[in-house]
Amino acid sequence: PKVELKPLPKGLRYEFLGLNSTYPVIVNASLSPHEIETLLVELRKYRKALGYSLDDIKGLSPTLCTHRIHLENESKGSIEAQRRLNPKLKEVVKKEVLKLLDAGIIYPISDSTWISPVHCVPKKGG
Repeated sequence: PKVELKPLPKGLRYEFLGLNSTYPVIVNASLSPHEIETLLVELRKYRKALGYSLDDIKGLSPTLCTHRIHLENESKGSIEAQRRLNPKLKEVVKKEVLKLLDAGIIYPISDSTWISPVHCVPKKGG
């Protein structure tokens, strides 16, 4: 898949695992062409093990492992209103949620009494 490439710090550059500039990886800019080719060959060989995209992530079967939260009988559900997000962050959250939905990692629930808002935490370093 085609992804938007961000500017990299000095000393780093993009190389691509796929054809037509797809599946970018970040490598050290001081590597020789031979070292880069060797690295790319190994990354291609183990691509499924590395999980390049969300589609590569395989979940556990619910029959093997199911998580349950046991509540006391008198506990009641809690619904919190969605917090406002700035427009830039809202667009990022929307893209990420759609990616997770498409990959089957999350799914919509319309009738839950336990709802909490999205909580965004930026990564260190951007």
